[in-house]
Amino acid sequence: MDSLPTSLPLSPDACYAALQARDSRFDGKMYVGVTSTGIYCRPICRVRAPKRENCVFFAHAAQAEAAAFRPCLKCRPELAPGGALRWSVMDASRTLAQQAAAWLDGQTQAEASVEDLAAHLGITSRHLRRIFAAEHGVTPLQYLQTRRLLLAKHLLTDTALPVTQVALQSGFASLRRFNAAFIEHYRLQPTALRREGKAEAADTPSALLLAYRPPYHVEALLEFLERRAIAGIERVDRARRSIRRSLRLGQAGQAGKSCEGWLEVTFDANRPQVRLSLSEGLVPATATILPLVRRWLDLDADPLQIDAALATLPAHACQQPGVRLPGCVDRFELAVRAVLGQQVTVAAARTLASRFVQRFGTPLAQAAPEGLTRLFPEPEQIAAASRDDIASLGVIARRADALRLLAEAWPRLLINQPHASQITHQAAQQELIALPGLGPWTASYMLMRIWSWPDAFLPGDVVLRKQLATPGEPLPSPKRVLELSQAWQPYRSYAVMRLWRATAPSSTELS
Repeated sequence: MDSLPTSLPLSPDACYAALQARDSRFDGKMYVGVTSTGIYCRPICRVRAPKRENCVFFAHAAQAEAAAFRPCLKCRPELAPGGALRWSVMDASRTLAQQAAAWLDGQTQAEASVEDLAAHLGITSRHLRRIFAAEHGVTPLQYLQTRRLLLAKHLLTDTALPVTQVALQSGFASLRRFNAAFIEHYRLQPTALRREGKAEAADTPSALLLAYRPPYHVEALLEFLERRAIAGIERVDRARRSIRRSLRLGQAGQAGKSCEGWLEVTFDANRPQVRLSLSEGLVPATATILPLVRRWLDLDADPLQIDAALATLPAHACQQPGVRLPGCVDRFELAVRAVLGQQVTVAAARTLASRFVQRFGTPLAQAAPEGLTRLFPEPEQIAAASRDDIASLGVIARRADALRLLAEAWPRLLINQPHASQITHQAAQQELIALPGLGPWTASYMLMRIWSWPDAFLPGDVVLRKQLATPGEPLPSPKRVLELSQAWQPYRSYAVMRLWRATAPSSTELS
């Protein structure tokens, strides 16, 4: 039972030791199949550890299911943190296989096919199957099937969505196909996973659980987002360890339709997990929102790997384990916020953004918690606005033009297209800098937070230059700061977050 995929993080005996220790550092990186039960679990499962001779280990849930193991109903493999792309991987075939898995992770439509994926990557479907199986131990279709079934299991367990909606949101073409796949793989009817009394009133938010790898510096994330929260759009409650915000998004596969409402995330004080609640208006887009929230809160990060890469940061910045890279759930909103934040303080940018929303945003139609009143304007609304309309909010004319031109170009940006995983950091940055009014700082900030690029850096940032200065000497030049940053690849975005946090908030801070 020890013939294992090469992508496992440990030897079989070491995997068993991690299982016995319930080591959360390996959650999402390995799974254990128990031959005596036919069940596979996460390494943190709280049930009694099985005997060593009954264990077989896998790097992916798809490998376990391809070997005919069923997911544990206790530890719930669908909640495990995902595996972020390893940006330092040098082997081209392995990189393509990782990108292929990332593309499949983003699919919610039944029409997704191996041929579509191969065309996206620019390779033949035969080559795709070969490199995918070599890296992940399963075929692309097996991987996609497992992802869809685990998503369905998640929705069945944690929401009151009708089974038909669960099937469609999970990417199945029909309820019949969904039922057949579920029974074949899990030997259960989908409705058997429903909790007793789960059916709720229609106006009760849907709630789901999302896991992460500890440590997680929750206070750092909440503090960062609170200082940048736009009035009417977002509200952070550090006492409750929660964030509430409004959201509008198009629903994939339904042209012309969009969903709007509000969501709330709450960090569990006792377990490494987040509770996500959705208002009724956003429930139809649950499958789309789940990966957005994971990226927004950086739930798939590997903090120990990041800590090791940042070990040479200045001591005051290095001693911050678990600091995450905040992303976003509305890319255009954060792009506007980045432009408004050019050469002004965080507080000033927040004030301008709040005025912007009051002027151009639309009222949130459905009832929402206190403090959530509006939806952020869409690109079309800003593109149609005049320079004077925007400048009247206290925005300089040149920046007002930059916002209008950004809104006009937004739908055409290459990096803003679905699954633009093959665009290099340099190409993406150059595309953004080519837009009028966007310089290197703004472009890098957008890549860091809007597209969750783990290795973006801001060498000209005043705060970073101060943090990296030698006491008693002039501030290092941007060129020197960039040289110093090479030691923190491929996680320089996290280095930025730590260096910013190491600076006491002040009226002159830029970010």
